[in-house]
Amino acid sequence: MTESGRAGRGSGPASSARPVLGFLGIHAGHRTDRPASQDETVADLFEADGFVVRRASSCRNRLLRTLDQLVSVLRWRDVDVVVIAVFSWRSFWIADFASAISRRIPRRKVVLFLHGGELPVFADAHPRRVRRVFDRADRVLAPSRFLRDAFDGWGYDIGIVPNVIAFEQHQYLARTEARPHLLWMRAFHRNYGPVMALEVLARVRERVPAATMTMGGVDHGMLGEAKRAAARLGLEQAVEFPGYLDGPARAEAFARSDLFLNTNIVDNTPVSVIEAAACGLVPVANRIGGVPVLLTDDVDSRLVDAGDVDAMADAIVSLIEDPETFARLSLGARALAMSYRWQEVRGRWLEELAHPAIGW
Repeated sequence: MTESGRAGRGSGPASSARPVLGFLGIHAGHRTDRPASQDETVADLFEADGFVVRRASSCRNRLLRTLDQLVSVLRWRDVDVVVIAVFSWRSFWIADFASAISRRIPRRKVVLFLHGGELPVFADAHPRRVRRVFDRADRVLAPSRFLRDAFDGWGYDIGIVPNVIAFEQHQYLARTEARPHLLWMRAFHRNYGPVMALEVLARVRERVPAATMTMGGVDHGMLGEAKRAAARLGLEQAVEFPGYLDGPARAEAFARSDLFLNTNIVDNTPVSVIEAAACGLVPVANRIGGVPVLLTDDVDSRLVDAGDVDAMADAIVSLIEDPETFARLSLGARALAMSYRWQEVRGRWLEELAHPAIGW
């Protein structure tokens, strides 16, 4: 593979016609029990722009989804550019198989779009597998410099295309002071620190007894533990667990809250944080992975050392007690989110499609 793509692939098409795009990842489809993935959101936006787009897969079952993804890669004979979402551990097999299949289809270009805060850890553990997949790509992209920098020294020219949010769907409310209702919204998984969020709320309530919290998300093995922690900490009446928040429920949760907790211990460029910022909520987050690349402390957020419950509680209380600082950070959060609108990100995608390694 050359710096910008695989050697010997030839130039792009002589025609200036738009390419047919295929997006391979985990898609929600018409389901309302899970959020749209980043590649699904981008696929929808390209289609709205007039591109012909293929997608796979929205199957619920992991095995059926994998089969559908691989069959789709073979069936998409008209797809000129396939964009493969690359995650770590078990999900990496999809990128491996799909890139190998796509490599055998004449004139098809392969773009890898890297995701997930654990991908650098996985790459360090399995460098040969990761290099094998990267070497099949015409172009490798990442949503932030965190993942790009993680592969510094590997010999790949990794382009940056930021994540995008459906900006117009997130209603902005001008906020002048922080109400003591917190919002935590992620899957109940060990990587996202739901118990830490509860411990933070308990510390906050020692000084702000009226503080409450909504914890929205699907269960990935830790919902029961989170509920037990809430009982142990005496928070049964202060926390609600509404499950996954779909579009209307999410909008209501954003409107009810002014502070967004991000207690993740592994993260890259969390879309939920950008969505909250678009509505004017101030993120209070662990300083881990790509989060300090996304957020700037005291400009659009408050950042604390990972796992520091006291520091996160102090940050929340200070924002509740200092309306002027809270209002300034709320405006900063909104300004940050504006750079993740489609009208901003679209240009970067078009530049990548026109990259010499892709040639459209």
